[in-house]
Amino acid sequence: MDSAITSTQTSALASKISQGVEKVVTMTSNGITDKKHADLHRDTVNIHDKKHFSTTDFGTKVATQDDWLRVVNDDRTGPSLLEDQIAREKIHRFDHERIPERVVHARGAGAFGSFRLYESAEDVTHAKVLTDTSRTTPVFIRFSTVQGSRGSADTVRDVRGFAIKFYTAEGNWDIVGNDIPVFFIQDAMKFPDIVHAVKPEPDREVPQGQSAHNNFWDFQYLHSEATHMFMWAMSDRGVPRSFRMMQGFGVNTFRLINKDGISHFVKFHFTPTLGVHSLVWDEALKLSGQDPDFHRKDLYEAIDEGVYPKWKFGIQTLPESRQDDFDFDILDATKIWPEEDVAIRYIGELELNRNIDEFFTQVEQAAFCTSHIVPGIDFSDDPLLQGRNFSYFDTQLSRLGINWQELPINRPVCPMLNHNRDGQGRHRITAGKVNYWPNRFEAVPPVPPSEGGFKSFPEKIQGVAERLKSKKFSEHINQAQLFYNSLTPPEKSHLENALGFELDHCDEPIVYERICDRLRDIDLELAKNVATLVGAPVPEKEGRPNHGKKSKSLSQTYFMPSEPTIASRRVAILIGDGFDKATVKAMQTSLKAANAFPFVIGVRRSTIYGEGEDKSSSSAGMMPAHHLEGMRSTMFDALFIPGGSHNQTLQKNGRAVHWVREAFAHCKAIGAMGEAVELIRTAIGFVDKLKLASDGEQGVTESYGVVTAGKAEASGIGEMIKMRKGAKDFAGAFFYSISCHRHFEREMEGLSSMVAY
Repeated sequence: MDSAITSTQTSALASKISQGVEKVVTMTSNGITDKKHADLHRDTVNIHDKKHFSTTDFGTKVATQDDWLRVVNDDRTGPSLLEDQIAREKIHRFDHERIPERVVHARGAGAFGSFRLYESAEDVTHAKVLTDTSRTTPVFIRFSTVQGSRGSADTVRDVRGFAIKFYTAEGNWDIVGNDIPVFFIQDAMKFPDIVHAVKPEPDREVPQGQSAHNNFWDFQYLHSEATHMFMWAMSDRGVPRSFRMMQGFGVNTFRLINKDGISHFVKFHFTPTLGVHSLVWDEALKLSGQDPDFHRKDLYEAIDEGVYPKWKFGIQTLPESRQDDFDFDILDATKIWPEEDVAIRYIGELELNRNIDEFFTQVEQAAFCTSHIVPGIDFSDDPLLQGRNFSYFDTQLSRLGINWQELPINRPVCPMLNHNRDGQGRHRITAGKVNYWPNRFEAVPPVPPSEGGFKSFPEKIQGVAERLKSKKFSEHINQAQLFYNSLTPPEKSHLENALGFELDHCDEPIVYERICDRLRDIDLELAKNVATLVGAPVPEKEGRPNHGKKSKSLSQTYFMPSEPTIASRRVAILIGDGFDKATVKAMQTSLKAANAFPFVIGVRRSTIYGEGEDKSSSSAGMMPAHHLEGMRSTMFDALFIPGGSHNQTLQKNGRAVHWVREAFAHCKAIGAMGEAVELIRTAIGFVDKLKLASDGEQGVTESYGVVTAGKAEASGIGEMIKMRKGAKDFAGAFFYSISCHRHFEREMEGLSSMVAY
């Protein structure tokens, strides 16, 4: 009998191997149902397991981790000996702990989760991850800033990376996106230039983690295609409140191919169910120093508390026949497809529900590629995407070595085998006689498309080889105007001030004068106001007419949750000795019931006693989570002060007064009951138009997001809160105020600027 294996036998064997691998994954997962979690479990050890002892990397048990082998006697410590293999290994490993930092997106955080469809997209794709509604696909997401190093702060003004790895049954699918739907450049050829320009300037290696410098803005002016993107980056999108409260976009245009071989162009969208929210600029600046890890801690906290971040997954699709229907090229990464022209079809949900076990092996070694796609998804001729497909492989090779896809966080959960061999860091041991194709055993044969093999879309291409792009790529201003026109007045004000801040840090007049001239092409009043702020010549004529068009989905306010929610909102409760303990406990209970996170902040981080409490009682007092100097109002979404005699102390405490003033200036919800209203009056009572409840007054007063009740009644704070505008109960009114995220009417009417913060 011929020793060669037939194709039928090979196919049957491959099926058995696939079933066996899946069975092993299930059997070794200790009850874990997520296939990626089970896969990682194979490489996971718990250092707290008492059965483990200290060993060398080669398995020898270690007697001490404290002393190098050396010549020693009772009186003298002599030279250390090079023969100490244990100490040398420990130092050797330490010296090589670091891998090359990412050139961009170095500062990141990540988490695991799952992806589910609630509607099949089989009309436009045969990718099972987008058609099989019975599936739950494991995912890993890495969020990041772009400009700064690994040691930079989370809350700088910057674009945020939004990279997702789907561990599908057909292989890994990566969407390597951002929180902004467009990019600075149209062609990947310019990528080194934009990165060099935004990075710290080469002569002094400053600034770190921000774009407020000459080189960045010089590049922006000299590349008018970047105008649309820098408007997004200077808007509130540049300082998100949380990774959990920002949108994700695939940015590039891809293809979807259905079972009939028909192609549609597609853009991918992720919309957070909590809404799209941002910090205010002063808050972002302060957080960079007060808590530079604010965003990554916020992500881990929400998942640990079981308030899992969720995004709706949507697609915008266009049949090939509509490719030329627009006044822009749909393959231009500096352009959006306005929802009024191409609706988003929401077909699934992404949820993050498990934190990482180790940062380096899971977040730092996570590697994404735009070229990681599965059958049913393909590339378009988007020139930025084409270059990214080439570049990302090279990037991961530089950082992690040729076998980077074998690392646990990167390897697929489906069976994987090919004839690639060897190289640094190879983990897999492949038994057998051959490592090439074709071979006499027909081992590891290709898979025809009819059985799931990847087939590229047979696109018809006609043209000449030139270093050019189509004519529609040359229009750069229309969508910058569209974005600006679509913003609310507070958003426009924030963008204007952001430009004022950034250009104020540019010390070469040619840089900021040119940008102010470019702003004339977008909006004359914007250009005038920014020029006045930064000392540039104030323009008198617009560069080109503003077309006046708007798109409602370009404003963050469009994405407020359908029902008011305070889920995962951080609420600070300020107390000192003599606080109303019953009210605090009732408020804690109500906030937790609404999935918010209450934090008691005391004048000290030791026991604080309630009004009239017997300090000798074992149940007396309350332990704060933090004290006033250890935390600041910037780290919370809202502020509540209960009644009680402690307010007499707080009124004389400058930091407590500052907490109230800063929260008010940052447009956050503030609540106060009983005697606490006097603290509010001391801090911000001089602000015109602000109305506060009178002492002992029944009912609730709401004014510019400040909710006060002259009479403290803990019994009025229950677990079942109906948060709504105009609520008559204190908790209902206060919680609704929190759910609004910010009360920017304070800014627009000049109230915030009356307060020193």
